Amino acid sequence: MRTALQVLSEEERAQVHERTLRLLATTGLRVDSARCRQILAEAGAETDEHTGIVRFPHTLVETCLEAAPRRFSLGGRRPGWSVPMNAGECSLQADGSAVFVYDSLTGERRPATDDDWRAATRMIDALDEIGVYWAMVEPTSAEGSVGDLVAYWRGIFRHFSKHVQDCPYTPAQSRWMLEVLQAVFGSKEEVRRLHPVSFLLCPLSPLVIEAAYTDAYLETAGWDLPVAIMPMPMMGSTAPASLISTLVLANCEVLAMLCLVQAAAPGTPILYAPAPSVMDPHSGRYSGGEIEHALLGAAVTEMARYYDLPAQTSTGGTKHHIPSIQAGYERALSWALPALSWPDLLLGPGLLGGATILSLEQLLIDVEVFRRCRRLCTGIDAGQWLEAVAAAVGPGGNFLSQRSSRDSIRRGEWYIGKMGVSSTFEQWEAAGRPDLLAELRDQVAQLLADHRPLPLRDGEAVERELDRIEESARKA
Repeated sequence: MRTALQVLSEEERAQVHERTLRLLATTGLRVDSARCRQILAEAGAETDEHTGIVRFPHTLVETCLEAAPRRFSLGGRRPGWSVPMNAGECSLQADGSAVFVYDSLTGERRPATDDDWRAATRMIDALDEIGVYWAMVEPTSAEGSVGDLVAYWRGIFRHFSKHVQDCPYTPAQSRWMLEVLQAVFGSKEEVRRLHPVSFLLCPLSPLVIEAAYTDAYLETAGWDLPVAIMPMPMMGSTAPASLISTLVLANCEVLAMLCLVQAAAPGTPILYAPAPSVMDPHSGRYSGGEIEHALLGAAVTEMARYYDLPAQTSTGGTKHHIPSIQAGYERALSWALPALSWPDLLLGPGLLGGATILSLEQLLIDVEVFRRCRRLCTGIDAGQWLEAVAAAVGPGGNFLSQRSSRDSIRRGEWYIGKMGVSSTFEQWEAAGRPDLLAELRDQVAQLLADHRPLPLRDGEAVERELDRIEESARKA
């Protein structure tokens, strides 16, 4: 049977929901956008135009939950590729927004560049386990004009062919993004069919829906872009100092934003994606290495399953700044429970130092951790008893020569990884005591040299149209 994991009882999940409804109905959220408040008021919410506070009746929340579809797929440019939601599959999603890069050759940390963004984007395109894009480092070229933003979106589709999750920050930026999508995919109808892009919406903790950022999403209404709702309350800082209360707060922020999305465009696909975190008690900042992140990640998946919504679950990270023993044990343990909860998307590979430092070598390590967790999730196959084999070999025998042993290896009863040392000490020493980080650096270089991104559909014609859009944006 598949490995079963549970961190919240059925009663505790129901309590999270009931306490969420109570908080939404009595305290509510501050909604800074007048447009959002009007949409919610028309849907039945109680709004206060003087304070911006919006309260959500139980009936509104339940109605909007019912409106969200449970089954859909995240597509991309790659033909025949998709990630079905709520179908028992799990794909990795790249972590994002690092501002530094760890150079494993020099051992130095340096500011991230556009070249680093391109390398990371091509790497995640090359790795089959990673199905969803985030900008792993902040591309400096996207920080300027709307023309630069259009160039950034062009770059995403030049280097990445699977699903993209990102967000414009203003309504104007959203309109330019939609023009790029129409050029790359051919039509609005094709974008609606494929779901190649999902919109990341992050309510501000505690209990705030911001204006321009949320209005930017509303500009895409009608395009059926799936919405990943990702508040990031931090226990002890922007959330109460208990895990269960932090989970309730995150759930409030998700359901409030879900109400807004469904009120604006009923039937919009939703990803349940809160990323509750834990404050480092030594410094008061986010560091990523606290083991409680693993519990919160698994709890997020369980709450998503409670609502029968697709789960986008975040892992913890590491406080350390380079691939190291500390990074290894912190990341592996922080990944174990969220991975065993088996969400639809598992967010987190590739970053160090509280998610501020990109390491492409760490990215490969994290993919290997995910592969091992995937084996743990498949559990123990109770259909392979092999009693007749045991009887045939008998007392004192050996099973190495049995056909069933060979068949079991081929069937996947063992996970056989290729990373790290599997030889004897003598063989390892005779080989010059090879260093894993050096081997991974070579693998990164080889992957980047070998990988060829998928060309754009109708390449020359699409590039001409993208040239026109970028030129218009730079004149705007």
